Amino acid sequence: MLTTTIQPRFNDTDALGHISNTSFPVWFEEARTALFEIFHPSLDIETWPLILAKTEIDFLAQTYWGSEVKITTYIGKLGSSSCHIIQEARQKEKLVARGLAILIYFDYETNKSVSIPQDIREKLSQHLVKK
Repeated sequence: MLTTTIQPRFNDTDALGHISNTSFPVWFEEARTALFEIFHPSLDIETWPLILAKTEIDFLAQTYWGSEVKITTYIGKLGSSSCHIIQEARQKEKLVARGLAILIYFDYETNKSVSIPQDIREKLSQHLVKK
């Protein structure tokens, strides 16, 4: 499990006075940075090995400006070339959103998915959700 703390900005709010649903995809992506570093430690976009195949977010409660949001990130499933990432956002200990992102290990030269190397799989496995 990886944890990231987000301090909502005033401009993250919407006309109703709570955090806009458009902020969560950005926050969840930020919280995936530690996993990106496992896949590609340099984070060099010239040799980037990932594509985002899918994202889903379930909004479970309203979230407000003025209190930090903690995002936990887990690996839900580790396939041969894909990785399901599960994320949960909490504010004041309350679960406010849950997300899923599917990353594909990808070769941009051949335009095809490739197997995740064993050394990366071992590091990712440390963050697998225990069922």
